[in-house]
Amino acid sequence: MDELDGLDGLDGLDGLAPFRIDVPQADLDDLAYRLDQTRWPDQLPGVGWDYGIPLEYVRELASYWSTGYDWRVHEALLNSFPQFTTVIDGQRVHFLHVRSASPEALPLIITHGWPGSVAEFMNIIGPLTAPEAFGGSPGDAFHLVVPSIPGYGFSGPTRDRGWDVRRVARAWAVLMSRLGYARYGAQGGDWGSSISRELGRVAADRVAGVHLNMLIPYVRDEPSDLTPVERERLSALRSFQASGSGYFAIQSTKPQTLAYGLTDSPAGQLAWITEKFGAWTDGGLPGAVDRDQLLTNVTLYWLTRTAGSSARLYYETARARAWGPAVRSTVPTGVAVFPREIAPPIRRFAEQSENIVHWTEFDRGGHFAAMEVPDLLVGDVREFFRPLR
Repeated sequence: MDELDGLDGLDGLDGLAPFRIDVPQADLDDLAYRLDQTRWPDQLPGVGWDYGIPLEYVRELASYWSTGYDWRVHEALLNSFPQFTTVIDGQRVHFLHVRSASPEALPLIITHGWPGSVAEFMNIIGPLTAPEAFGGSPGDAFHLVVPSIPGYGFSGPTRDRGWDVRRVARAWAVLMSRLGYARYGAQGGDWGSSISRELGRVAADRVAGVHLNMLIPYVRDEPSDLTPVERERLSALRSFQASGSGYFAIQSTKPQTLAYGLTDSPAGQLAWITEKFGAWTDGGLPGAVDRDQLLTNVTLYWLTRTAGSSARLYYETARARAWGPAVRSTVPTGVAVFPREIAPPIRRFAEQSENIVHWTEFDRGGHFAAMEVPDLLVGDVREFFRPLR
């Protein structure tokens, strides 16, 4: 089957090129200098996180970023995974491609979101590709493809308009075809959830199943028989829309204006991203995620200067009216529900747009499941795909 069959409009079909991260020392020296020269804002006393991420916490984290965190250690960790770039639809796409030794492995493409990156998945790559080394069965193994979304990290910046979730999904279909995978699964949270769902629509004949760890409820009409849990989840969604979505508003309307400050100030980039890890994790910061893994994620945005181009995904998707599903998916879909997700999904609404065959409710974990509760996420991915292999 030709890699463009049913995917009209994609071009730039270059081959695959090996990729290795090698950041110039001058860039790291510049980062440390800028952190040391930060002009800090004031803060009202005793307000905690009410006005945003606290000054004291950002200053401490910035100091550690400058003097304690070692990028080279984490650069080497990222480079321990095979990486490649290719050009799809005129855009460079960077991805990790980690094949399993198991002959039963199922290809699986995992997609991050904002403010995440491929660094989110460092703790789940081993258990998914080599489950027997982590107490699992070889029959649960996956060949992993872990791309950076166009505009993010080493897939950035984007060079033209129109990179919304549907265009990204079409690019992923080409990527998997280019890698020789005729049948595969998809997994994602945040933007990765939207992209994975669209991939299931674009390439329904190839996608064995879609596993999601985020699924924002799309509520057209509110039923009168909502359960207490459903009401609580709708309340969480409304609370997020009212007081937690300021980043969403600016990134979907004026991403260029935001980009100047975040691209020039590492402290600004640090605060913009880290605030979401504080708000969207189970237990908050510090503690919910590993500090060095968090800083590796932030450093990828800083070094690649992709604060603005990553935010453009919001702008493009809003203008394409691609927030919600265009048509109901026919692909088997599994959902892992973590209690501190931005707005935990509601099954009756999910079933209106997705072919739900698997639904798991967990008692711990939040938005960044691969970093917070990798054991739970890995177990649920294995369980969902087991009958779909």
